[in-house]
Amino acid sequence: MSKTKPSHFYAVVWRWHFYAGLLVMPVLMLLAVTGAIYLFKPQLDPLLYPQLLLLSPAKQAVTADAMLATLKQRYPGMQLTKYTPAQARDRSAQFKIQLADGAERLVFIDPYRNHILGEQDFAWTLQGIALRLHGELLLGPWGDALIELAASWGILLVLSGLYLWWPSKVGIWGTFLPRLGAGKRVFWRDLHAVAGFWCSGVLLFLLLTGLPWTGIWGEKLAEVWQRYPSALWDQLPESTPLTRSLNSTLDKTVPWAVEAAPLPHSAHTAHPSQPLAATALSLTQIQSLARKLNMQPGLSISPPKDAKGVYTLALAVDDPAQQRTLHLDQYSGKVLADIRFADYGWVPKAVEYGIAIHEGKYFGLPNQLLMLSACVLLILISVSGVVMWLKRRPVGQLAAPKTTQSLLHWKTGSLILLALALLLPMVLISVLLVFVLDFLLQRRA
Repeated sequence: MSKTKPSHFYAVVWRWHFYAGLLVMPVLMLLAVTGAIYLFKPQLDPLLYPQLLLLSPAKQAVTADAMLATLKQRYPGMQLTKYTPAQARDRSAQFKIQLADGAERLVFIDPYRNHILGEQDFAWTLQGIALRLHGELLLGPWGDALIELAASWGILLVLSGLYLWWPSKVGIWGTFLPRLGAGKRVFWRDLHAVAGFWCSGVLLFLLLTGLPWTGIWGEKLAEVWQRYPSALWDQLPESTPLTRSLNSTLDKTVPWAVEAAPLPHSAHTAHPSQPLAATALSLTQIQSLARKLNMQPGLSISPPKDAKGVYTLALAVDDPAQQRTLHLDQYSGKVLADIRFADYGWVPKAVEYGIAIHEGKYFGLPNQLLMLSACVLLILISVSGVVMWLKRRPVGQLAAPKTTQSLLHWKTGSLILLALALLLPMVLISVLLVFVLDFLLQRRA
């Protein structure tokens, strides 16, 4: 920006940057820490739980039905909610179950010896706690709303920060590298501004790609863009729960791109001309069908919840282009829906690639390290911002930069904020609250 830009305009942007930081930096720091932990789940899990995940392979594996029988013997009254076959020869099979008292457990079984290796309440593991804090702050829907609010304001924080960083003259020191010998105040300012510049692009990416998982913005986006042709089903499904009912904060069974797709119903007959099917297909039979349908590896099987439910087969893969979700009739095994990456619209495709990179999965360890660097820089920005404010604020005051006008009179900024509020619903109410707060502070001044 030019040095001739109005000082009051710069100061008002500074003030909005201050308010945005005050609102969201504590939450963004928590997201950075928990996100960094969850990024390395593939590496951490075998180190933390080798007795549950790792085993010595044998020549012959038992069937899924045999393991399920062992499971039912150990846990009477349990209900299977998901089965994940062993992803490698030296890995255990995983059964997610709901106990008779409603509690959920993840049970690990040796698929060669049909031996239960142990169980886990995933919600209270390191990764589970990190994921719940990252997704809903351990507060359920209210926490999800706060996360969405923080992400929305975080976008404003990055954009206003870039404006404040923009140099009046080109130079490396103080712009792209911090000045180390110019005093503490300059050092902290440079550390904040330079680190903010370097991570601004990745941080914006993380904020935008995290929004699709939120309850308000994400669900509205899904309703608009997640549309699939009726040809994916033999018959249009009745009004039923959506596929997102298979997902939770702790367990994303199916991709975001199919969450708004309806769950079809199983027919009680394999074909209209055939007699009533007496029983549902077994887990072993469904797994055999999955092999024939090329649904290995990365497969998970979610069994039907009632007599009309379906078996849902999903592939948990790092490359979104390989995603696939199948719904099978529980009685006949007939494919009722087969949704592949090619069936997604361009927005869901972009979202899925964004999510894969956000979670550090798309291009392996370099992807994880890139996201980790953004988390570290975000923590550094937050700490340096607090130090800057403590060094500059009047003693004993919760002070923001002063301007000759209230934020209510800043027409250009108000229009920008209104546009953001229309795009990001959680910004609207909070912006109104900030306007009121700023007006009261101006009156007091």
